[in-house]
Order: sequence, then structure tokens, then C-alpha cells
Amino acid sequence: MNKYWSSLVNKLTPYVPGEQPKLAKLVKLNTNENPYGPSPKVLEAIKEVATDSLRLYPDPNSDQLKQSVANYYDLDANQVFVGNGSDEVLAIVFQALFKHDDEERPLLFPDISYSFYPVYCGLYDIHFTAVELDELFQIKVKSYLRPNSGIIFPNPNAPTGILLSLEDIAELLEANTESVVVIDEAYIDFGGETAVALINQYPNLLIVQTLSKSRSLAGLRVGLALGNTELIEALERVKNSFNSYPLDRLAQAGAVAAFEDVEYFNEICQTIIEDRESLVAALEQLQFRVLPSAANFVFARHTKLDAELLATKLRNRGIIVRYFNKARINQFLRITVGTLEQNQQLIDAIVEIMQETE
Repeated sequence: MNKYWSSLVNKLTPYVPGEQPKLAKLVKLNTNENPYGPSPKVLEAIKEVATDSLRLYPDPNSDQLKQSVANYYDLDANQVFVGNGSDEVLAIVFQALFKHDDEERPLLFPDISYSFYPVYCGLYDIHFTAVELDELFQIKVKSYLRPNSGIIFPNPNAPTGILLSLEDIAELLEANTESVVVIDEAYIDFGGETAVALINQYPNLLIVQTLSKSRSLAGLRVGLALGNTELIEALERVKNSFNSYPLDRLAQAGAVAAFEDVEYFNEICQTIIEDRESLVAALEQLQFRVLPSAANFVFARHTKLDAELLATKLRNRGIIVRYFNKARINQFLRITVGTLEQNQQLIDAIVEIMQETE
């Protein structure tokens, strides 16, 4: 606390991102980064714009990128919004669509979900209710059939990796026509079906995506939102009252190339899906309970070993996974799907730890 801080700053509990340690020979399976690099065409595109033109401002509207995204999803360009990573896009969503100052109609999201959601609520003073997942860690549509000022959840959910069907999403949209339903599709490309096809049918649907995961561009910081033009206009109004140039020239060029190289994208996603299934099988052989995942990570608990102890022992061996010291999930580890070599290093380390503790 500092005498120069505003009252808002004093009240905030900031989001804590996954650790980014600077250690040699690290097997980093804690932040759901893609273990495979971006398309070579992305690197070529970035090099092409890394010229004297960097002295000029980038296109504030990112028109070429919006058109590339629209072409990919068969939408109009004015149904696309882009920002500096999906976290910035989500921050604008919360401010533009969820701040209604109505305590009787709170924002709804799962109690076990992306931990940035309550942080945004604290920042923008948004009243919310965390809706409990069921005993199998699933989102139940019936739990959201109550007065609300909006609904948001990841699909697949994070950190569980469990997918909600399009039928359930449609039911949720039909039951909440007076509020916006935001589907955070950060991991949708690893086994789920995007809800983009529902956009023109449901004006209250907004989809948020990122290029950090399936398109291997976590270091470039590009996020997007897809929805009807009036929702997108609300986001643009906030963005242009805050930062008119969120995406630089390099990010725009690289993102366009990533959307255009469909073949590489499909190949990488399929590889990770196959690697995930192999990892799940190996973990289950080692007495883990693994939740069904449609993401590029798994959420698993060992039947005997304490999760925090296991995470510590893995770290001592140069392998980092994500441990959440929270109610209901404090015996689970979230493990990013790595390369086959990284996954095998993880399995070998777990075998050693099990042998030590027998």
C-alpha cells in the first residue's frame, strides 16, 4: 500500500500468470504454450515487414487481419474485433458488455475456471456469482437459468479441459436472450467445435479466441472476438477510447499469415491431439485420474501422491507443471501437452518419484 495509490489499486488482487523461469534444459509444461513453432510463413511475413516502415504507425483497424479472420470463419469483417492478446480483448469485453451495476443480476461464470475473470470484476467493479461445476467438474446449463447481466466461460473449460457441446451452448443462448453469453475459445482447436456457426443465429453470442495456443504465437500477442456487428461496435468504442493501435505491424502480418496457412495449422493441431491421447494413456497407467480433455493440456490427479509434493519433485528434476492451491482442485495438476520427448521425460520422472515414495 502506498499513499499515492488510488482506492481502486488498494482493493485489487491481480492475476498471477504461469511461471516463466529462466532455467537451462527446462521441460516447461505449465502455461499451455504450443510445443511446436509457428508456421514458417508467419516468420517470413514478419521479416518482410521488419523494414523502415516500422517508423510509421500500424493500421489502427487491422483491416487485413480482420478480413483474413472473416474469410476463415465465413463472416463479415465487421463481425471481427482484434486486440493485443485475448486477455486484452476480454478486458474490453468486461468493460463494454458486463458492467451494468445491477447486484440482482450478477455476471455468471464457473467457480473453477480462468482465474482472470474475478480479477476483471475487481478492476471494473462488476458484481458476479461463481457457479459451481458439478461433481464431475462439468458446466451444467440449468445452473445458469437465473437472472444475470452476462455469462462467460472457457470452452473447453480451463483448467479442467472439459468441453461443452454446441447443443448445450445453444440452449444457454436461448435461455438468456437478454444478456450476452461469451464463449472463451482459447483451446477450441484441440478437439472441440467452435460456436462460430451460431453467431448469425444468436445476437447475444460473442466468441473470444487467441493465436497463442493452436497457432503457436503466444509471443506475438494477438487475440480476437467474433460476434454480431453491434457487439463488435461496443468493443471498438471502448478500444478507441483506450488504445487505438493495439496491434503492431509485425503482429498483424504474422497473424494474417497464421490464418492463411491452414495446412500447417491443421497438422500441428492433429499432432497435439495425438500426443495428448498418448500422454493420457501413460498417466492412467501410472495411477492417475485424468479428466476428459479437449485442450492442449490435461488435468490429472494421482490416486496416492500429493499433488503439491509431486509438482515440487518434478520441478527439482527440471519439469514444471501448474499446481493450483484451491478448494476442490488442490490435488490436481494441469499438465501442458509437450512434444513426445517432453512427455516421455515427464513420465520417466513420475516413475522415479513413485519409486522413491514407495
